[in-house]
Amino acid sequence: MSNNELKINKQNYRIVRNEDENLLFHVPSTSLFEIDETNEKLINRLNMSEVKISDFSAEELVELEKLNIIGKEEKQDYIEVKNFPATTLILNVASGCNLSCTYCYKADLETLDNSGNMTFETAVAAIENLYKGAPNQPVYNVTFFGGEPLSNFKLIEDVVEFAESFFKQRKALVDFTMTTNGTLLTKTTIEFLREHKFGLTISMDGPKYIHNKTRLTNAGTGSYDSVKKKAQLLLSMYTERPIGARVTLTRGVTQIEEIWDHLFNELNFTEVGFAPATASDNAVFNLSEQELLKVFEGFKKMGEKYIDSALKSEFNGFSNLHRLLGDIHAGRKKKLPCGAGVGLLSVSYDGNFDLCHRFTGSDFTNFGNVKTGLDKPKLSNFIEKRLNKNDGDCSTCHIRNLCAGGCYHESYIRYNDPSKAVLHYCDIMRDWIDFGLYAYSKIRNNNPEFFDLYFKEEKGDVNGLI
Repeated sequence: MSNNELKINKQNYRIVRNEDENLLFHVPSTSLFEIDETNEKLINRLNMSEVKISDFSAEELVELEKLNIIGKEEKQDYIEVKNFPATTLILNVASGCNLSCTYCYKADLETLDNSGNMTFETAVAAIENLYKGAPNQPVYNVTFFGGEPLSNFKLIEDVVEFAESFFKQRKALVDFTMTTNGTLLTKTTIEFLREHKFGLTISMDGPKYIHNKTRLTNAGTGSYDSVKKKAQLLLSMYTERPIGARVTLTRGVTQIEEIWDHLFNELNFTEVGFAPATASDNAVFNLSEQELLKVFEGFKKMGEKYIDSALKSEFNGFSNLHRLLGDIHAGRKKKLPCGAGVGLLSVSYDGNFDLCHRFTGSDFTNFGNVKTGLDKPKLSNFIEKRLNKNDGDCSTCHIRNLCAGGCYHESYIRYNDPSKAVLHYCDIMRDWIDFGLYAYSKIRNNNPEFFDLYFKEEKGDVNGLI
């Protein structure tokens, strides 16, 4: 290596500091390595100006060269997308809902009386399309979504019966999941969901005074009492799988610990996940910059509680950190923000393939129909545009393989371009993922058995993880 070629690739590493030791996060492989004092001093020397190769021995540089922390910067070749091996299908079985949540992003949302419902024929064609695109897989997932999916419960019953038979004939398993506002749950529907071992998430925004600010009935009254009653019925009857609560944080709502405590400790949901609103169609519901900072400070406080529980081999239900640790533990390397269009297909009630359920009913283009099939060339062009686009400093950002530029729908709302990376809160996301790296290293160093207990299904290359 000549003097001119000696280059430190700062985009390929991050020093993670905690009270026990310093670690090196290797960005290209999403791996954590122990870093001793000698190597940390070496990296600090490499960062100094006017450094010369003669200042270092070959032995000092060899490990850093292997990790491409020093050396020529690797250029990314153009990535083509030809296959769409989706194994998850989101069926938007109803466009209607019995609630009128003020922040709802669903562009096609109607009252139940005016809504469109998916037909059995459309659902069957969607499942057949899913299998055709990714045959001979061991497990498939069918997610029921809406509107309020339970408003079309008869279809759900029929689709479950068909899907179980369809995939059994092909020697595959099928897993069912659903997100619901909970208000239409009955003992009969819960027994059905138990029989078929649904994975369930209830939309609930916290204590009554918070929930009722935005989650209203069609008549304009708060829905908390109804949701709480039905959630308690569900939680008392359903023990087959964990049940999570999904919380939407809108302007004026930043009480992370209070909301978690109510849903986890008082109502006994297994998990509580928070979704901050930063790009709603109606800007009045978006969190302000100061509120978003407060939310992530709350996340870190909850994260410390998560760490304390993990060190005692307990899970405190804070799913935002739990999922991040799952990505780190599995060594996941994201090139795309999610599986939309590649790992999952979303079908509107009238049979259109949408990029994901958030785009159903929006003005954004669809990618074919269950009758004519998935428009693969059109979808390829879109995915490749996102894959091969360098927005801002994404290509040199140390969280690029854990963030991948952010949500398509958020980009569409904010920039009218879902292929564009979300850049308006990058510093907050970098700080949050740095916290996740710190949390992972602390738990891994002090109670590694926690990962065996709570991340058994995580897969990925964990070589190099401490």
